[in-house]
Amino acid sequence: MKPVRPSPRPAPAARDREQCLALDRADRLAPLREQFALPPGLIYLDGNSLGALPTATTGRVAQTLRDEWGNGLIGSWNAADWIGMPRRIGDKIARLVGAAPGELLVADSTSVNLYKALSAAIAIVNPAGSTRTLIVSEHDNFPTDLYIAESLARQHGLEPRLVDAAAIESVLDERSAVLMLTEVNYRTGALHDMDALTRAAHEVGALAVWDLSHSAGALPVDLHRAGADFAVGCGYKYLNGGPGAPAFVWVHPRHAERFRQPLSGWMGHAAPFEFAPGYRPAAGIARYLCGTPPIVAMAALECGVDTLLAAEPFGGVAALRRKSLALSELFIELVAARCAGHGLELVTPRDPARRGSQVCLSRADGGYAIVQALIARGVVGDFRVPDILRFGFAPLYVRFADVWDAVEQLRDVLASRAWQRPEFAQRNLVT
Repeated sequence: MKPVRPSPRPAPAARDREQCLALDRADRLAPLREQFALPPGLIYLDGNSLGALPTATTGRVAQTLRDEWGNGLIGSWNAADWIGMPRRIGDKIARLVGAAPGELLVADSTSVNLYKALSAAIAIVNPAGSTRTLIVSEHDNFPTDLYIAESLARQHGLEPRLVDAAAIESVLDERSAVLMLTEVNYRTGALHDMDALTRAAHEVGALAVWDLSHSAGALPVDLHRAGADFAVGCGYKYLNGGPGAPAFVWVHPRHAERFRQPLSGWMGHAAPFEFAPGYRPAAGIARYLCGTPPIVAMAALECGVDTLLAAEPFGGVAALRRKSLALSELFIELVAARCAGHGLELVTPRDPARRGSQVCLSRADGGYAIVQALIARGVVGDFRVPDILRFGFAPLYVRFADVWDAVEQLRDVLASRAWQRPEFAQRNLVT
């Protein structure tokens, strides 16, 4: 990890708050912030954990409850196309991740979808008697991904092989069955090279399963260009779908019908309303459905996805990525210049091309309390054990002036030792 200190890179795009305000006035994406119901005065730098509430969501959910459920009742499965929501919203998300229409579904949670996708990948590449026994990932992958891999490894007699990110390519060999990675690391913000690592997996005969939870909606993803095999992702971070929003699953068409995913619920049946006693999988991605979709949550998620699609006239995800990098670059440079000498270290890669849409700092002591002190001042980030202070830069609603103000508050919390107040050391269940 590198100490946060001035670097040989160019000076920040803004040296004072007035210059930040000028950047906001020149920002073509600035009107998109009006899509969100953000509390006045709050600087929200935690969209990498839970996206902000779109203004359209409250009305849309109310309509779903009042009109579609309250008046339409069961008829809304047809009249309001509830039955088509997993595919309809899936097609919208597909536009953000380089998938084609009809290839991606919204269903279940990220963990459940990963179980389906990883099970399918193992079955395809590891038939009975195969010597491919390794599920390769990194030590620092998101824990639920590692737990699912561990569970499936026990079931199939495989072995998880966890290494540092820099060693992934070197451990891929003929024993590898699946490479499973989260494209943007949740703790460090480091961005994997999906194209290169997928290619490396394929060169040894393994399949690649990608978790896009920290990248979908924040940076350009092109699953087809990368040649990925499977992908999953959550709906409540940059997709702004709300707490516990349904997740999504994508399967490359070359694999879609090669395996009956293990959770063979009725919605994944070829003809659910025939009510046949035996399971017959639906064609293509539809077989990755399981149970009845959560309609109210789906309605909220669709509003969140629409906030991303509203950026298409302004350059789409590529424009969001440019702004995200400009915001995070400004944050890194300002922390280096204005918070020097306070023990902060930069965990996120310094190279903009190697980081996602968040910046992570570490401090040997007081990290949790510092984050709590910032939250008390209206600057919302979060903390990850053992010592990581995380700040997310959702470009739809974070402004350059927000970055300046956040760093000023961080500087004051450190310089005044405000974080040492006892109330900030009290641990909440959610950090």
